[in-house]
Amino acid sequence: MPDTGKNFIIPVFIPHAGCPNKCIFCNQNTVTGEKNYIPSQEELHNIIGTFLNYKGEKRNRVQIGFYGGNFLGLEIGIIKNLLSAATNYVKNGLVESIRFSTRPDTIDDDKLDIVENYPVSEIEIGVQSMDDTVLAAAKRGHTSSDTINAVSLIKKRRFKTGLQMMIGLPDDDEIRSLYTAHRISELSPDFVRIYPTIVLAGSPLAVLYKKGKYVPLSLEEGVSITKKAYLIFREKNIKVIRMGLQATEDLREGTSILAGPYHPAFGHLVYSEIFLDNIICVLQSKSFLPEEITIMVHPASVSKLRGLKNCNIVKIKSLFDIKSVRVLPDPSLPPSRFSIAANA
Repeated sequence: MPDTGKNFIIPVFIPHAGCPNKCIFCNQNTVTGEKNYIPSQEELHNIIGTFLNYKGEKRNRVQIGFYGGNFLGLEIGIIKNLLSAATNYVKNGLVESIRFSTRPDTIDDDKLDIVENYPVSEIEIGVQSMDDTVLAAAKRGHTSSDTINAVSLIKKRRFKTGLQMMIGLPDDDEIRSLYTAHRISELSPDFVRIYPTIVLAGSPLAVLYKKGKYVPLSLEEGVSITKKAYLIFREKNIKVIRMGLQATEDLREGTSILAGPYHPAFGHLVYSEIFLDNIICVLQSKSFLPEEITIMVHPASVSKLRGLKNCNIVKIKSLFDIKSVRVLPDPSLPPSRFSIAANA
């Protein structure tokens, strides 16, 4: 399970900026809640200043992140201006470092030479898939070889590497999604994000969906495949820092999503299913089950173990004919562990 102490990332959105083409799933204006633009110096300062006022005392590692576009696909002058403005906050001690997301086919030594002049700590790459058939169907405009080359170039430098993958793209299936997870794990990134494909209004994928030429994953399928991908990364000790799209105002209103496995607590659903699988495995291994049990778990994981609306507790009772399941917090346990005991 993820650490409780997270970085405080100040997001600066540059939707579609620097993108050479429009991917089939993409409508960044909907995802980010921002319109197409490159923020001016004044706007950038306003964004950063506003978020710095939100920072809690426990989140000491502050970063500025450029998201929503293809950062290294921007004009060199714009890249330098944005990084220079963000660097001023690092020099003043208000921010620790800078991070950005970009496409694998825009990463080369010349651009990395430029980036190395600034306090950039992490570079995230939009991999999406390591299957070239899926990449072509998604109109990504790059191949899996581009990703392998990009990661190799970054790893020769001081940057941490983050890779973003998607499940449920056109021509994708569970086998290909898990193939992507295995291939990504072989590249040994520092962290990954897993995004289920949803059909956004205004995206090319929405046209295919309305014509019946694309069938999105159900929420149950999305959670199940993401869970299996997460476990692949966990086995390799690769941190998964996000599962599912961040809930923006547009997404919360429900006006932008036409279909697909979106849930504002998608990651919570994945963790809950992992807990349920493990509890079922333990209970099935026992020769005798009492009518009443207590499950101890770390306080931060109580809600994950219970599941939304106590759905895991209901399933455990039903599957094993148990009358009572108590869940008690135990700070001595790691966040991903639990213990089961019969009630006295």
